[in-house]
This record gives sequence, structure tokens and C-alpha cells, in this order.
Amino acid sequence: MPESPLVQLKKILDTEASRGYDNRGIFGGLDKYATHWQKAAQKATIESDVIAEIVSWLKAYPALTIAGRTSEISEIQTRLDALVNAPAPQAAPAQPARPAPQKAPTVSKQKAQKPPEKQPAPQKKTTPKQKSERSISGKPDPLSQVAPRAPLPPMPDGLQLNSPMTILAGVGPKQSENLAKIGINSIYDALYTFPRRYIDYSALKPISQLRFGEEVTVIGTIQSVNLRPTRNPKHKILEAVLGDGTGTIRLSWFNQQWLKNSLKPQTQVQISGKVDQYLGRLVFNSPEWEPLEANALSTGRIVPVYGLTAGLSSKNMRKWMHNAVGYGASRVEDPLPAALRKRLKLLNTNDALVGLHFPDSQEELAQARRRIAFEELLLMQLGFQRQKADWQSQTGLALPSTDGWMETALATLPFSLTNAQSRVLKEIRNNISADKPMNRLVQGDVGSGKTAVAALAMAVAVQNGAQAALMAPTSILAEQHYSGIRKLIGKVPGIDWGDENQSAVRLLQGATPAKERREILAGLLDGSVKVLIGTHAVIQDTVEFTNLGLAVIDEQHRFGVGQRAALRSKGANPHLLVMTATPIPRSLALTVYGDLDVSVIDEMPPGRQPIQTRVVYPQERERCYQFIRSQVEKGRQAYIICPLVEDTGKVVAKAAVDEHKRLSSKVFPDLKLSLLHGRMKPSEKDAIMDEFRNGETQILVSTSVIEVGVDVPNSTIMLIEGSNRFGLAQLHQFRGRVGRGEHKSFCLLMTESTNGQPVTQEDVSERLKVMESTTDGFVLAEKDLEIRGPGDFMGTRQAGYQELHMAQLSDLAMIGSARDEANKLFKSDPNLEKPVHALLKARLAAFWQPGAGDIS
Repeated sequence: MPESPLVQLKKILDTEASRGYDNRGIFGGLDKYATHWQKAAQKATIESDVIAEIVSWLKAYPALTIAGRTSEISEIQTRLDALVNAPAPQAAPAQPARPAPQKAPTVSKQKAQKPPEKQPAPQKKTTPKQKSERSISGKPDPLSQVAPRAPLPPMPDGLQLNSPMTILAGVGPKQSENLAKIGINSIYDALYTFPRRYIDYSALKPISQLRFGEEVTVIGTIQSVNLRPTRNPKHKILEAVLGDGTGTIRLSWFNQQWLKNSLKPQTQVQISGKVDQYLGRLVFNSPEWEPLEANALSTGRIVPVYGLTAGLSSKNMRKWMHNAVGYGASRVEDPLPAALRKRLKLLNTNDALVGLHFPDSQEELAQARRRIAFEELLLMQLGFQRQKADWQSQTGLALPSTDGWMETALATLPFSLTNAQSRVLKEIRNNISADKPMNRLVQGDVGSGKTAVAALAMAVAVQNGAQAALMAPTSILAEQHYSGIRKLIGKVPGIDWGDENQSAVRLLQGATPAKERREILAGLLDGSVKVLIGTHAVIQDTVEFTNLGLAVIDEQHRFGVGQRAALRSKGANPHLLVMTATPIPRSLALTVYGDLDVSVIDEMPPGRQPIQTRVVYPQERERCYQFIRSQVEKGRQAYIICPLVEDTGKVVAKAAVDEHKRLSSKVFPDLKLSLLHGRMKPSEKDAIMDEFRNGETQILVSTSVIEVGVDVPNSTIMLIEGSNRFGLAQLHQFRGRVGRGEHKSFCLLMTESTNGQPVTQEDVSERLKVMESTTDGFVLAEKDLEIRGPGDFMGTRQAGYQELHMAQLSDLAMIGSARDEANKLFKSDPNLEKPVHALLKARLAAFWQPGAGDIS
């Protein structure tokens, strides 16, 4: 029967005592033996609390003095005697196995604004007993102080959070310049420059148990070292043989001859890396290594991997970050009240910062991430609450409308509204009928009829004697809105819309002639211009309204916070309606747009032809061209979308300029092709789109500039080159350019090799298969959130809060918790004036950057 891990440990401690407590009672030391003992103890079903206490003690053993080691070993020996001689417990019912730890999550290097600073308490030596109190449950105590991972050099005199990095040992002017290149100018910057990812080298194995492909740490003795020449006389390979009593393994480093001065025979080291294979034998290629006596930062633990630049090495970066965290983490004051942290079982800021940079376990890393993520979401939700309250505290212009008047207006339309359009129109009417400014987002898939709803809301404003404005991101889209809105509301009764020569609906863009511009500006001031539609030109300083009651922003994610605020400032708290054709999952919309009321037009008008979508492969290209030609012969038009403007030679992808030339001369020489891309002048793009819209060209070769707002009902087919390079949302926007008329439409998703190899069906990404299966933008948005995460959707807001470092917007449970806590805080202390909320108030101000209050 195998010996109990408790008995084994007792014998090792006896040996340690007989050697004079030199931490050589077992090869590598008691701290390195901890992981091995823990696994053996878990297999032996020793109680988890006992395991956690002993492992914590073993890991802390090297930091003790000889006297401390003597005392602690005596105490632990007594404890072991009691455990070994205790009667065996009755067997407990079998429990389900705990899930295996997930792979360490990737963390992007980001920054946060500087919170208040506190002075650290005097450093105290942490005894194993104290440390075990933190780990006795196997999980970090949320309110405990994390023990230092490794001893620090003496603290530099006068160190503060804003101290430059040169205050740290080893960081001179040159290295300080290199650190500044990655955004680290101070100790505080270092604290909030999180690792990009982690490598888990905490698994310690004897050489005889190594397996190909695993990432492990091995402790052993260097047996031999030699330099081996390569074919290039300038380069050499350093080879060493490592042994640990169970076997040997070869280590190799390419072109690092200088290591021979450190890796000398009989040197005890720990090696971490991925087990590779060469000529049938297991090897380590370029592993991380550290002397066994060193405080391990790169081996034998979960190793942080930071972003680097030329002149910075991974080892130096970890050493400096370790020192910065050790000195600085305790100085950051926690903005979250202690009661909230205790209730939600959150780490304090100090522990979270240490756990993010140098976690001792995957559990600690997860808890640290959870803490920072919750803080970010709470600050976001508090900001939304504040913005909504500020907005609703203002007095706006009431724009009521009776049901009878609306029925008359609807009767003038050439179509009936869908149920979804009617619902959203009612929500808007309810908002604008009050004297509190509306702040509403309307989401609707491509072609769902958002513009019709906005046009009717604008008619309500005009009927009340107010003015309305609509801002679109491009002149093409602005012109389409101008043409469409005039037709939609031009017959609404009771309003003098003017005539062709003096219309009450006007278009203003950068290319508007000076004389016409002067007429429009004068009309806005005297009230004869009732509706203004345009591009960024509508927010120029010279544009003044006499009574702006409703501001509409289309494709709002194309505008920055300042531009949206500028339009709003053209009136006295006008009602604001923002629209987007980029479907956003509702759960995400409530987070990203928490300060807005959200309406969704989730129904398409009847009669729209479904778009047939198919993934095609390079070997089918000729068939695709034949199909495009067949559509053109029927009088239809086509789009061909390319990922690039011009071939750079760096990316294997179709370029619009080159494709236009090739297609015009070799594939469709008898057809009229035009070219559109973002480097053209606005006037050139407008002319090309006018030609295509008027049917003067049959095929438009374009880049992604075609993504938004182009409406050509006669276009029925789109070929998207390199479709695997685009996200679902963008592909869906492309596809929305066809299927806008009465004819059946098609979208061909051409895949593209990214490695020079032929593309097969097995290579097709999941998102392209989803594109084939549905044309519902909201279904696609949910899938995109699942596949790619929320990163793409975050770009749809362009608001003034900081970038989220840890929060995952797919974590609905945490979002809900943060929203609940924000609601409680806002109700009990809306201005965060209570002393207990002072730090949170300062952190909130830093999180929401200047201008962030200008809503979406």
C-alpha cells in the first residue's frame, strides 16, 4: 500500500530539521515540492482545508528566518502527527468532479484613469500561518491582503504612484524611453498595464513523466553544456543536458551563446516551456529558465506576458512590473465601499491588481478579473444613470399630435406601416409629446423602415411649429434621405411645404453652392426652412435654427460624441432620435446604450424579396462571373466588393483598383464598370453613385465604402471578395445593398486563402455558414456576439467612457448585477455625496472622460 502523503511530508520535514533548516530537505526546496504534494494529497482524499493550509505553508517557507522555520516545522509536525493518528473518517457520498480549470484568459493591455492614492501601511512579514488564513478555503478571501509573491528590493525613497519608472532599480533613461513607447510613464501606468496573456507553468513534473506538447516546469541540475555550429558560421546553438534523478532531457537555445556563462555544469535550475520533439526524443527549445535560488517570475508559476517594444525583454519587464506592483498596488485607494465588496464577495483593489499581474492560481486570476470587470460595469451604469437624469431634468419643447391627425398623415403614405413601425412611432410620439427631451435609439435591420418612422416624427415637429434636422454620415446617404423624406411627408396636410423652387425641406452638404447655402441659412432663421437634411455641414457654426425641436442622427455610430452634441446644441434641448442599421443584441444595447430608451423595428415590410446567400470558392469564380453577366443581361445591376483599395503586397486579398482594371479588360470588356473607394473625393464618389443609380453603369466595383445607405433598387447581385475577412455585421450591411426592389436578389460570399493554400469547405468559418442560413440581422448580431465577442459592437457607440479592460459584455449576469447596484446607489445617493462614496465619485469622474455627458 503506498505511503500516505502526510507520512511522506513528515519524513521530509524530519530531514529538513536534521539539515539545519536549509530548505534542502527535498530536492528543489519545500516551496517547489508544494504543488507535487498537493496533487498527491488530493488523490488521497485528504480534506481540502488541510491541503490548502499545508500548501500555503510550504510555499511561504523560504521567506522565514531559521528561527521561524524551526518554530513552524515543530508546529506543523505536531499537526501532522495528529492527522496521521486520527481515526479514518466515514466515506462521504460521491461528489461530481469539479470542472477542469479553464485556460487563462487573454487580457489586453489597457489603461485606466488614476484614482486617489493612499499611503501604504508598514510592510509586515507574512508568516505561513497568516498566509494560510487567506487560502484555507482554497480560494482567496475577498477582503484579505495578498501576500507578496517574492521578496522586493528595499523601497526607493519618495516613491509615489506618479513617480517615474526610473525610480525602480534597473530602469535607466533609455529603458524609460522604451517603456514610454508602450504607455508606461509612471508606477501607476505600470499597475494598469495588464498582461496581454498568461502562460501556465505552475505544473511541476519529473523528467520521466514528461509528455510531448505539454507546458510544464522541470527542476534539475545542468549536466553538460556545449555550443553546436550551424550552417551559418555567425549563428550557433547552445545545447545543455538537464537531469533530475528520474531522467535527462536536452535543452537548446538558438544564437544565445552568452547563456554558456550562466548555465554551467552542476548549476541547479528550473526550466519552463513546451515539451517538443527532435529525432524521436523529447526536448525543450528556447525554454524560460531561472536559477533555483531565484525568486521565480518566469518559471514554475502562471507567468504574465506583457506587450513589448524594441529594447524591452520579457524578463526585465516582469521584474520591473513585479517591483512596481509590489510597491504601488497598496497605494491605490479602493473606490468601492467595503460593504458592497463584502456583499458581492469582491477582492479589494490591491489584491485585484496583484492577482492580475502575478496570480498564484487560475482561481485568483479569475477573481481579480471579476473585481476589475465589475468596477468597470458599475461605473458605466452609474454614468448612464447620471446622464439620463441630467437629460430628463431639462425642459424641452412639447410636440403633441392627435391620433386623428396622425391617421390623416399616414393616409398620405404610399404604403402601410408594419406593426413594428407603428409600435415604435407610438413610443416616439409619447416621448415628444412631453416637455422632457426625448433621448431614443431606434434599431432596425436594413430596409425595415426606420426612415419612414423618423420622417413622420419630423412631420409632427413641423406641425407644432418647430423645425427638424437630420444628419447623415455621407453625402450619398444625405441625398437619399432628402429625396425620400420629401416624398414621404410632402403631402402631409396642414403644413406649407413650399414648392420645388422654395421647398420647406432643404439639403445642406459641403458641396452646396454658396448662393443656395445663403438661402438655406436665411430660411432656417426666418422659419421658412422647416426640415434640414445634410451631412456634417448641418453642425457648422454658421448654421442656426430659429426653433429646432427634433434632431435625428442616422447611422449614429459614424459620428463622434462631439458631433452629436453639436447638433443637439443647435436648439434648446431638442428631442433626440438616433438610428442605426447595425443590429445590436438587446442585452448589449442595454449596456452600451444604457442612457437611451431603445426601440427595435424587428419586422420587415411586406413584398421585399428574400436575398439568397451562398458561400462560393475560388474555383467557382468563372461560374460567378457568368451568373453576374446573366443578371446584367436581364437589365439588372451588380456590386463586386473588395477588401482593399490597392494591392500593397503585404496582404493576399483582392484590391478594388486592380480588380476594376482586370474585370473591365478581361472579364466584362463589353459592359460598363465603375470604381468606388474611400480615397476618392466626395464629389467623385457622388458622381459615380449617380451614374450607377441612373443605370449608366452596370457593375460597381467597390471597397467597404458601399456599406451604408446606398439604395439602388435595380441592383440584384453582390459578389463579396475575401468575405472571410469581414465580420458578420459588416457582411450583413453589404448584403443589404441588394434586395431593395421587386426582383429576386443574390449575395455570393467568395472565400479567400490566407496562407496560399486552396480553400475547402472545411475552412469556411462559422460566421459565413450563419450568413447562408439567415437574413435576420438580429439573429446574426446574437451570433456575432457569441463568435467574436462584444468588441465590434463597442465601436458602435463612440461615447466618452474609458475602454473596458476586463468587462465582458457577454456576461449578462455581471451586467445585471452592476445595473442593480448602480440603481441602488443612484436612488440612495444620486450625487455620491456621502463620505463613503467619495472615492467612487472621483473614480466615476475619471472613468467618464470630458464630453461623455453629451449622450450618444
